[in-house]
Amino acid sequence: MKTIDMLAGLLIIIGAINWGLVGLFNFNIVEYLFRSMSIDRVVYVLIGFSGLYRLFCCKSITARCKK
Repeated sequence: MKTIDMLAGLLIIIGAINWGLVGLFNFNIVEYLFRSMSIDRVVYVLIGFSGLYRLFCCKSITARCKK
């Protein structure tokens, strides 16, 4: 399960950097990297699911990381 936790964390970081770039410079790196509409939409959905996963599994993730 640690792989899923790491992947979720990575996607959340990518999402945060993307929103920071959109807010500061009006530059969307996900759309820039994935010009196809279907691929960038999938990336956004994966980032959203990662956020929900981390939100609802926060206690179990911290318990696993302490081991």
